[in-house]
Amino acid sequence: MSLDFGPAVALSCRECGTRYPLGPSFACQECFGPLEAAYSFGEVTRAQIESGPANIWRYRSLLPVPADVASKPNMNPGWTKLVKAGNLGRALGIKSLYVKDDSGNPTHSFKDRVVAMAVEAARNFGFHTLSCSSTGNLAGAVTAAAARAGLDACVFIPANLEQAKIAMARVFGGKLIGIEGTYDDVNRFCSELIGDPLGDKWGFTNINLRPYYAEGSKTLAYEIAEQLGWRLPEQIIIPIASGSQLTKIDKGFKELVTLGLVEDTPYKIFGAQAAGCSPVSTAYKAGHDVVQPVKPNTIAKSLAIGNPADGPYVLDIARRTGGGVEDVTDPEIVAAIKLLASTEGIFAETAGGVTVGVLKKLTESGQLDPEAETVVLNTGDGLKTLDAISDDARPTAVIRPSLDAFRATV
Repeated sequence: MSLDFGPAVALSCRECGTRYPLGPSFACQECFGPLEAAYSFGEVTRAQIESGPANIWRYRSLLPVPADVASKPNMNPGWTKLVKAGNLGRALGIKSLYVKDDSGNPTHSFKDRVVAMAVEAARNFGFHTLSCSSTGNLAGAVTAAAARAGLDACVFIPANLEQAKIAMARVFGGKLIGIEGTYDDVNRFCSELIGDPLGDKWGFTNINLRPYYAEGSKTLAYEIAEQLGWRLPEQIIIPIASGSQLTKIDKGFKELVTLGLVEDTPYKIFGAQAAGCSPVSTAYKAGHDVVQPVKPNTIAKSLAIGNPADGPYVLDIARRTGGGVEDVTDPEIVAAIKLLASTEGIFAETAGGVTVGVLKKLTESGQLDPEAETVVLNTGDGLKTLDAISDDARPTAVIRPSLDAFRATV
């Protein structure tokens, strides 16, 4: 089988550095550490990138994909808006604030970015079925991308997910299987399925395709830097589910520096969790290097991973960059969703409520510099998590169709 992963040349263990040939592997055989894509980059210039398409494939020379990736049937996500959030900044006392709004992706979450990488890996390996364990957004992104790519799809979710996310995953076809239990139970089941004949020729985006899939999150770092005029933000707030998105954004920033595409300036990375599922935040505040698993209990179901695989790496990055990890309660999440909507016209799902809530909390506690250029991520569309604001699902008032009635109401 001839494999074409562009500039990616091997898989490398993040713990011990052992290298392996490119393949559908995700764990080191020496130390069981996670594998990630390793590269041999050629010359990459700003001009080359800027001449590319208005999606993630403008960065194809930095990703594990073939050079002709843009010509293949794919969802072509990315190049979402970086919104100058002056109203929200004034409300919170932050001088220069931006919202990276990934709700503009094809299935309305950042997951389209990572799934696009997994589709190309599945093609390379000759897989016929795309699968995943999901807290919701990934399920919809996988079934949509599989439909577009002409692949079968079978995805697995906790049975108690938000109805909007279940409906979205179903509408694209394929099979949607609800599992009784938490996301961590679903993920364990999928890991068992990989070793069973039933899972033969299946590409699990966030398991056996994870080294390629996870690289899609780097495109958030690339876009933010390019949209800021080829510079790194001074502070960034990123939601934590597995922790992979945060680690890959850090990786993307470092690659841009190494390649000379941006100046090497300091940046602080802050992780954001819901209090009902905050194992990384708890470990950070206690000064621990190990993340103790928890049982999730929060409205932010897209972040409800009680045993985050990249948790220890998040701790390392937060400490190395001078950032931190914080969490907010469910009522604070709802208040933050409403604050972002009423100031910037951006309707975030609960994960966006977590990042904006943490942004507010960090600013009020003095952990965030209000004078520094700051970016906060919104990773999904609020229409997917309407239950969180169900109290507002009614008119301000109901009146008779007359001016007198309206005057009386006003």
